[in-house]
Amino acid sequence: MEIKKVAVLGAGAMGHGIAQVAAMSGMEVNLRDISDEFLQAGIEKIKWSLDKMAQKGKISQEEADAALRRVKKFVSLADAVKDVDFVIEAIPEKLDLKKETFREVDKNAPKHAILASNTSALPISEMASATTRPERVVGMHFFNPPQLMRLVEVIKGDKTSDEVVRITAELAKKWGKEPVIVNKDVPGFIANRCTITGSNLVHWMVYNGEYTVEEVDAAAIHKAGMPMGMFGLLDYTGIDIAYSVSKFMQEREPGFKMSPLLEEKVKKGELGVKTGKGFYEYPDKKWVPLDLPLEKAEKFDPFIPTYVGINVAAELIRNGVATRDDIDKALKLGFNLPMGFLEIADSLGIDVVVQKLKEISAKYGPFYKPSPLLEEMVKKGELGQKTKKGFYTYE
Repeated sequence: MEIKKVAVLGAGAMGHGIAQVAAMSGMEVNLRDISDEFLQAGIEKIKWSLDKMAQKGKISQEEADAALRRVKKFVSLADAVKDVDFVIEAIPEKLDLKKETFREVDKNAPKHAILASNTSALPISEMASATTRPERVVGMHFFNPPQLMRLVEVIKGDKTSDEVVRITAELAKKWGKEPVIVNKDVPGFIANRCTITGSNLVHWMVYNGEYTVEEVDAAAIHKAGMPMGMFGLLDYTGIDIAYSVSKFMQEREPGFKMSPLLEEKVKKGELGVKTGKGFYEYPDKKWVPLDLPLEKAEKFDPFIPTYVGINVAAELIRNGVATRDDIDKALKLGFNLPMGFLEIADSLGIDVVVQKLKEISAKYGPFYKPSPLLEEMVKKGELGQKTKKGFYTYE
């Protein structure tokens, strides 16, 4: 099956970026939103981004103009999807709204068309259940901004066919992206699932007054080499995004209890860089590097969320959700990390990680107890770099 024409539903932050990526690859794109005003705003952002790329010499001005011409505007959903091979939904993260959209798309899109969702956490299987073609419904989760971020998570729903997963991954590659495969429809998929669980624990620590935001970020920057810090990164990517993933995890993941820290920010409209204020202030609504003194880094262990993330990653492997390589690729590409969590586990020592997890679970509850896979690795003496074998093998 050759994909020549795609429809992108939603011209907002993610939708216009996905439409641009598709158009830059030479494909015709039908961009749909609920009003001409939203569509025009999306088109303006695409034009601005393409012109910026041309100015920087990444593409020629002719290529930029040609890509923009390939994007057609639609308010009618039925018209937008009637003659396409592939549909990507990028509307707000509300499951009922997404299911209703998939129901309408299913009625109007050609029978051969693949229907994809750009959701960051919601269940693909439930969206698929609203259609008569669940085997042709797949997750295609881009990272923000889609024009620049290379990672795409391809998520298999309960009934998604292997062929559809393959075609979707190939499409991502055609668009210059690096796909990872999520074999089971788990909340948060790979990248968000691995990071949100550890981050949520830190949010609880700050909420309960154990550490300040600055102490956490200073330690993350000075001790762990995180360029933005944990809360700085949240401000950059959008507190509302992390909040929606956390909320969904709480609804679907037994034992996950969301800290109120993010909800308080969302209620105040303090969503990070895009609103001028999050955990830090951005007067020009532009990212500025954090300048936090070294002495603030003394209290907090910045590897706490990493130990928890390693545990989640181990469970993904144990349950056949994703491979070792795809997990580490997702974390490195999705969050610009120098190493994946499983590489970090090997460098720290699996025995060290298990001991830290036992300490964390003793203090914060059984939700954080070590994965049976990690405990099994310790029993076998597969401790990482120091024994030449862990998640990876070393010469």
